[in-house]
Amino acid sequence: MTGQTDTTGRADTAPGHETPVRVGVFGLLGSGNLGNDGSLEAVLGYLRAAHPEAVVDALCGGPEVVTTRYGIPATRLHWYRGEYRTASRAGAVVAKGLGKLVDAVRTAAWVRRHDVVIVPGMGVLEATLPLRPWGFPYALFLLCASGRLFGTRVALVSVGAAPIGNRPTRALVRWSARLATYRSYRDAPSRDAMRAMGVDTAHDEVYPDLAFSLPTPAASAPSGTPGPVCVGVMAFHGGNDDRARAEEIHRRYLDGTIRFVRALIEEGRPVRLLTGDQVDAPVVTAILDAVDSPLVTTAETRSLADLMKEMAAVDTAVAVRYHNLICALKVGTPILALSYAAKSDALMDRMGLAAYCHPAREVDAERLLEQFRELERRSAQLRRTLAERNLTATRQLEHQFTALTAALFPAADHTHALRETP
Repeated sequence: MTGQTDTTGRADTAPGHETPVRVGVFGLLGSGNLGNDGSLEAVLGYLRAAHPEAVVDALCGGPEVVTTRYGIPATRLHWYRGEYRTASRAGAVVAKGLGKLVDAVRTAAWVRRHDVVIVPGMGVLEATLPLRPWGFPYALFLLCASGRLFGTRVALVSVGAAPIGNRPTRALVRWSARLATYRSYRDAPSRDAMRAMGVDTAHDEVYPDLAFSLPTPAASAPSGTPGPVCVGVMAFHGGNDDRARAEEIHRRYLDGTIRFVRALIEEGRPVRLLTGDQVDAPVVTAILDAVDSPLVTTAETRSLADLMKEMAAVDTAVAVRYHNLICALKVGTPILALSYAAKSDALMDRMGLAAYCHPAREVDAERLLEQFRELERRSAQLRRTLAERNLTATRQLEHQFTALTAALFPAADHTHALRETP
């Protein structure tokens, strides 16, 4: 994937002595979020299949993880390592401010070395979870502005977007989208949100989430009797506009989830707890402490492939994280969504399960149980629906990858690739 190098450190050239296209991938990758890393894996699969000559590297949150796991060189996204920690001391405040200036130079230099930069999926144009404007939104703006400045094609591929109330965040997101060469969205509400923020979306397409292009593990045959249930949990505290109520929202979500899990084990149902990010671990601990039953176990998952295997082994599931939902849907396991944003509702609707959404901010254990039992009663029918919708999603993503090649890899364009590397 990264090509061979000679003694000067340059990549081997393709036939005809043309410099291979240089592709960067950008985002909070390798930082513990399985959904983000799954999107990266999908794009790397596309590049290896369609552009095996490409030289690929990353500017990302967890460069060591990305290099070890995916075999590509990677650079840390932020100069200041405490970027996503609250700065309370004067030294930390100064370092964080200095980091913004250093990152502007670092990002521009990195972008200039590439012909193409891809932002693979992720909710990079939304603030459905707590987010500060000078964190990732600023980093994304630096990327897209640098791309426009140096003629590097920047693609936002199957990304998520949502209405944003905070003005600085909204402005940074809007300008990032405007400056990108290519944009596509993982659902129609994302495109609508960008249009409402003043971005011309007339030529932007909607495709399924990139994770639907990943390999699918074989699913177990339904048992026919009530069996284990996967419950995907999350360190959920509401969204960017819920900061004043964050702890109240978290307690209500956690209490409702605990009551739901307790009701399942009282019926003798084994429960398998799943996460999607390292930050979810305290929620798992809280549930285990509250329920204290050998029927409740936890899964060690390091990738979306691991999550899909867990989902494929059960008849039904309940989850809150977006990519937990995708993993169940992709393997054909009926799932009930604890929905915290429009993206979850849109995903469930696309896959034919719109009736099985429950608000994560107001978990009502009794109502959740009613919906879950209805889900189980209709399991066979829903599995047939999911099989059909998954075929459609696969075809749509194949179309997107073809369009992406046309937009980012024009065959006759070698001008930028032959430019001197600083």
